[in-house]
Amino acid sequence: MRRSSTSSTNRSRSVPALALLAAAVLLAGAAGCSKAGTAGSSSDGGGKGGSGAVDVGLVYSRTGPLAAYGKQYLEGFEAGLDYATHGTGKAAGHEIRVTEQDDAGDPAKAVAAAKTLIGKGTKILAGTTDSGVALQLAPLAAQNRVLYVAGPAATDALTGLNAYTFRSGRQSYQDILTAGSLLGDSRGRKVVVLTQNSAFGQANVAAVKRVLGQGQGAKVDSVLAPPSAGDLTPFAQQVRSKKPDLVFVAWAGASAPALWTALDQQGVVTSTKVVTGLAGTASYPLFGAAGSKVSFLAHYFPGAGNNPVDKAMLDGITKAGGTPDLFSPDGFTAAQMIVHAVESGSATDPAAMAKALEGWSFQGPKGDEQIRTADHALLQPMFTAKLTGTGAAAKPELVSRLPKDAVTPPSKQMAG
Repeated sequence: MRRSSTSSTNRSRSVPALALLAAAVLLAGAAGCSKAGTAGSSSDGGGKGGSGAVDVGLVYSRTGPLAAYGKQYLEGFEAGLDYATHGTGKAAGHEIRVTEQDDAGDPAKAVAAAKTLIGKGTKILAGTTDSGVALQLAPLAAQNRVLYVAGPAATDALTGLNAYTFRSGRQSYQDILTAGSLLGDSRGRKVVVLTQNSAFGQANVAAVKRVLGQGQGAKVDSVLAPPSAGDLTPFAQQVRSKKPDLVFVAWAGASAPALWTALDQQGVVTSTKVVTGLAGTASYPLFGAAGSKVSFLAHYFPGAGNNPVDKAMLDGITKAGGTPDLFSPDGFTAAQMIVHAVESGSATDPAAMAKALEGWSFQGPKGDEQIRTADHALLQPMFTAKLTGTGAAAKPELVSRLPKDAVTPPSKQMAG
């Protein structure tokens, strides 16, 4: 694999761990192929054989608010490409040539970078960290007929958006179904969403109402706090007064430690089931004493998959000097998908690449996964977890592994 970086953005900003926590909650069987998603031996016809390089453009957040996620994605991608090509950097005899572009989380920068890559003949785009960016790149991919594999971007709107758009991570619907699994039978149960009165918060309320309310018969209420609120005790008291069966917390910003302290002091975390998303490793100490009393829905944490591919990913990232984390599988799986698209589809024709991915079942770091033919949803396992220890000693422990069929989003008709 040959890599190049052509971004003009050189300065990286630090990312508050609590902002990452909030972003993680909600941003979002082919015949003849190997179960593990490694490179095969196809070398005939359709542009699959030969020696011309396959150009892949990674448009992702190397800097900006989601830079930590971008780093996790990139490290996973590099380990996945090494795994899927058996260390050769080639698929069906073609070198996989990767060019990185930093979008800094800015849709305009991402579109400009993608247009430059496409203008130079790139047929595959991947890497997107931010949902807003992904929703701009997906139509561009369809207009130019290039394969697009979004990464950590979790927005449900990507599913079924067009025939050229896929995703290598989970989507928000799967997050909330995982949270619902902690409630059991949702019908008639009361769910309170605790979040901020912002676009981010309103989106979480709407998603929970759609998935657990309309979809599963729960009664969904909400407590919305001003984003600038310093004293969060009144909002914790409001939550407890509603006597919910489950509290779904989606919180952004530096006030999160104060929130968890308030929820603990007001007895919310001991009086009912409190659920939030498990973000990256940097977020673990921030729950304080409440951490051991909270239930976590988890896209992934290191070792959660507990299978040979997961081990290969962990070993690959570690040996390269990286650190496995929340979005490592998104990069690893993207590499598996790209190699399969070239091996079983084409090195030059994105339509054939897309067709090869549709219906593909494979073993990823998380376990058994499948790309749904109808709308390109990535069906995958999800996890629930708990934190043990506090401060720097806090670490996740697996509670349950939900198979892909238990957290399957509703099928959509392909939009275009």
